[in-house]
Amino acid sequence: MHAAYSGAHLCESHFLESVESRVRRRIRKDGLLSSDATPEDPETWLVGLSGGKDSAVLTHILADTFGPDRRVELVALSIHEGIDEYRDESLAVAEELTEGLDVRHERRSYAEEFDVEMDEVAEVDPMDMAPCAYCGVFRRDLLSEVAREMDADLLLTGHNLDDEAETALMNVLEGNVEQMAKHFDASLGPLPERTVVSSLVPRAKPLRDVPEKEVALYAHLADVPSHIAECPYASQSFRGTVRDLLLSLEDDHPGTRHSVMAGYEEMAAMAATAYRSAETPGLDPCIDCGKPTHNERCRSCELRLALA
Repeated sequence: MHAAYSGAHLCESHFLESVESRVRRRIRKDGLLSSDATPEDPETWLVGLSGGKDSAVLTHILADTFGPDRRVELVALSIHEGIDEYRDESLAVAEELTEGLDVRHERRSYAEEFDVEMDEVAEVDPMDMAPCAYCGVFRRDLLSEVAREMDADLLLTGHNLDDEAETALMNVLEGNVEQMAKHFDASLGPLPERTVVSSLVPRAKPLRDVPEKEVALYAHLADVPSHIAECPYASQSFRGTVRDLLLSLEDDHPGTRHSVMAGYEEMAAMAATAYRSAETPGLDPCIDCGKPTHNERCRSCELRLALA
């Protein structure tokens, strides 16, 4: 495999080692594992497992890393959004993966938790938004809620380098400095440098240094069960436009994604410091569901109210 951004040429075994070492280095760099964690008193890490290549590879590497010493108890959470056929297939893969790794597997659905399904939401669309705008809110809400229910120490997702560079560029193009600050404290910054809200479980993205194509190649070479398909609604989002732009830039100028993230991380850290020093409202219970929010009603409840 040739990585144009670094000039490296890797054989199969060295490529697999390279991906695994980048994930483990990110875990160390971000201080994700507490020095107090022991096999007798392990931390609980909840992994969002869709069954797609990214979350499957992350779960596979985490299980391989922490299986022997048991300082971490892994729990995988799969969510059915109500996207016909697409999610059914990926959840079957998630079941196969967790059974093979002997990882506890929890399942939830939008229908059970919110009484909505994304196929219906995309058709009705009362807020005139892309389906991803609804789905992202519901998914984050449900992941956070289950993490709180389980008293998890960390909530991990399989965002890769492409995902994070897209988010960074979207925030820059929208001029959303406050969102950069929130991004840093939510998942981007090392844990010791974040301002963590006590009512929320910290998030982490150990796969975020690995390009999407390399994640897919790892899944293939390591025989990781995964569902290789794009959500049928993904092309309707602003993210899809930004993704095409980034891929074009990366083809012409290898290393663009890494450069975007290097600069963005520094800007996000400065934004977080600036916003912490300002008068910012605290979190209060949502008037409908009671979950922590900056507003009177949380965004998830706002969207459900619009869909009612």
